[in-house]
Amino acid sequence: MNTRRSITLLAGIAVAPLALSGCVWKSDYDALQTQNQQLQSQNQQLQQQVAADQAQLTRLQGAIKYTVNSDQLFAPGSWQMSQQGKRIIAQFASKLAPTLQNKLVVTGYTDNAPIGAALKQQGVTSNVVLSQKRADAVMQFLISQGVKPELITARGMGEANPVASNATAAGRAKNRRVELSLGGPAG
Repeated sequence: MNTRRSITLLAGIAVAPLALSGCVWKSDYDALQTQNQQLQSQNQQLQQQVAADQAQLTRLQGAIKYTVNSDQLFAPGSWQMSQQGKRIIAQFASKLAPTLQNKLVVTGYTDNAPIGAALKQQGVTSNVVLSQKRADAVMQFLISQGVKPELITARGMGEANPVASNATAAGRAKNRRVELSLGGPAG
């Protein structure tokens, strides 16, 4: 009986490495699990970004409108596009320019805050002028990104058509925007 136990024990010891050879090292498993969690997190962030982008696209009667907050496109008190603004509009243009057949209207809006002294020294006398300069800057950048000049126009509306109350900072921020609207076929 003692010999039988020894043989069984030896057989168990001989088989154990074979059984364990199919296992993964815990450190490898942990690394893969961490990588999986990071990928899931990135996927969730991308889904949220897509949802936010889709929320910005509004289907209108016969047109599509894409709205971008001016604070993302321009420095305060400026109509020169920021690097972030150029990236945002370049992404839009890369999808739009190759297939654009309809008219594109770039409309600039501001809040109701009075024009400051620095802007007045640069010839900007009203919010309408500032919003026109911003719309023109976006239009020119879109053209530089491949949008056909004959299919695009720009207009400044100043503080007209607010989408929120100008009584709060958050409302004023929403009112400072640029809308890119696709209309009917170019004629």
